[in-house]
Amino acid sequence: MSAAAVEYPYQGPPQPSLLDEADRIADMLPGHRVEIIGGLITVTPPPDLPHAMVLTELMIPFLAAGLHGEESKVLQGVGLWLPTGPEDYAIPDLVVVDADIHEHLIENNCYDPVSFRLVLEVTSNNFNNDLRNKAVAYGEAKVPVYLIVNRKHGRVHVLTDPVSGGYDTHRVHAPGEQITLPETIGAEVTLDVSALLDAGRRPKKD
Repeated sequence: MSAAAVEYPYQGPPQPSLLDEADRIADMLPGHRVEIIGGLITVTPPPDLPHAMVLTELMIPFLAAGLHGEESKVLQGVGLWLPTGPEDYAIPDLVVVDADIHEHLIENNCYDPVSFRLVLEVTSNNFNNDLRNKAVAYGEAKVPVYLIVNRKHGRVHVLTDPVSGGYDTHRVHAPGEQITLPETIGAEVTLDVSALLDAGRRPKKD
């Protein structure tokens, strides 16, 4: 006696995961930053020269404070695995992390948020992503300090006290102010708002 045939609905070819799609886009667009925030793939064009100038201006006081040493590191381009979605991750412009971060790799070259003391973004054309979506994501990840150099509006934002849905404290600093960051990052660091914003301005053409 032969077994009766069993019919199954056709499911079609397997769909690529968001991570697979993000990797495909990254391969297609060298130099672009591809991230998954809130279940959505975001693509940021390569940074301009003033963006790089701001990062250098920022690294100087962090390095001078001794944050790149045996206990912590100051790094660029490090992936942060996010709790906001099953495949969410971000690549902040600059981070201060525990020195043993290499022991906390999760997936896709991204690391556990527990290793991050500070994340920093310098805004580009998609500044709303830094001000809104990433504020929610980094707050959910419990990163203690989120710093934004807002080139669009000429301000520097310091977000602290992470809570569900973002940060409980959000201070906005204007040119002429000095910012002393929380010592929870591992050292006392003071930033000059005017110097950061001046570094981020595109030079005027003659």
